[in-house]
Amino acid sequence: MDRFREIETFVTVVEAGSFVRAAEKLRISKSVASRIVSDLEERLGGRLLQRTTRTLSLTEAGQAYYAHCRQILDELQEADSAVGMFSSEVVGLVKVNAPLTFGTLYLARCWGEFLKRFPKVKLDVTLMDRMVDLVSEGYDLAIRITRQLQESSLISRKLASSRVVMCASSDYLQKHGVPQSPGELANHEMISYSYWAPGDRLQLASEDKAEGVKVSPRLRVNNGDTCRAAALAGMGIILQPTFIVAKDLSAGNLVEILPEWHSDEVGIYAVYPVRRHLSGKVRALVDYLSDAFRGEEWNYLEP
Repeated sequence: MDRFREIETFVTVVEAGSFVRAAEKLRISKSVASRIVSDLEERLGGRLLQRTTRTLSLTEAGQAYYAHCRQILDELQEADSAVGMFSSEVVGLVKVNAPLTFGTLYLARCWGEFLKRFPKVKLDVTLMDRMVDLVSEGYDLAIRITRQLQESSLISRKLASSRVVMCASSDYLQKHGVPQSPGELANHEMISYSYWAPGDRLQLASEDKAEGVKVSPRLRVNNGDTCRAAALAGMGIILQPTFIVAKDLSAGNLVEILPEWHSDEVGIYAVYPVRRHLSGKVRALVDYLSDAFRGEEWNYLEP
């Protein structure tokens, strides 16, 4: 059996989620795709996929094998792309992952111009706030918004930064009062972002001291724009980056609370897996995004 065909079929089955869809992509029959994967498992002496009548899932061995196979296919594609690089062309598919709100508000406007600039590139963009594993899930590039990058296995370039501010609507503050110190936040209706690393313990700092406060959110949401909408509806206090709330603060729809106290600034990064040679298509996209967001701070004016 052609080992490249085995790898290609196995990876396509994993990423398509079924033998039927994988067979369609590979233009072979479902039975052939199934036989290739079965022969691969027999050759390796271990099961790679758990099969039921409705779902497919990777075994622990399958996850490790998929990550290596995905890297092999990526490097082969990069080798093909290298020919284009020598002729000053940037070609191929770039799979991108980005947070939902940032992707909708700021990245969506970038894709059209990028594709015009590089007509032989294709983009496959997935928006979700969950942090993905770039290698095992097959992404070439991800946008991460975080106080500090943790993964040493990734290369990063900082695109921009954003303040994180605490704010609420005027209606909420008129009804519940304006907190005068961090400790008073424990008695307020809080709206929490599920993926916020510190969780329900807020760490705030002023010029001369720091203070932590434990809050009990009444509403917990895994999307920043939904937190913003809840705050605009008068449901409580949010802690969100200015790239989400700057326009509302400038317009007076939201009011910053405890402005003399601040949380950590977040960085917005383009990250990609460590490889010997960065493909031209990924390099082109990182360079483009770096230029697009250079100097962006999402400041706001007092209403």
